[in-house]
Amino acid sequence: MIRHIVMWKFRAGTKSEQEEFLTRLAALQGEIPALLNSRIERNIGEDSNADAVLIADFADLEALKRYKEDPRHMSVSALCLSIRESRTCVDFTL
Repeated sequence: MIRHIVMWKFRAGTKSEQEEFLTRLAALQGEIPALLNSRIERNIGEDSNADAVLIADFADLEALKRYKEDPRHMSVSALCLSIRESRTCVDFTL
């Protein structure tokens, strides 16, 4: 089992696009078979390096690759790329 964690810092003035991105990202659960479980949360702290986080589980690295290459995920990622200031990612074995 692979856990995939991604954190984003969004550019100022992109609140509506952030909501669209996070909503569309959450909708991928159940749409892309490789994505076993996912959780998306917004930061509630004031002193943080990230605004939101994705915690997602995949059977293996090949499943994670299929998810990343899925056109539905790529579309959501393109929106994120247009509004993010930074992105941090880590993948590890559970």
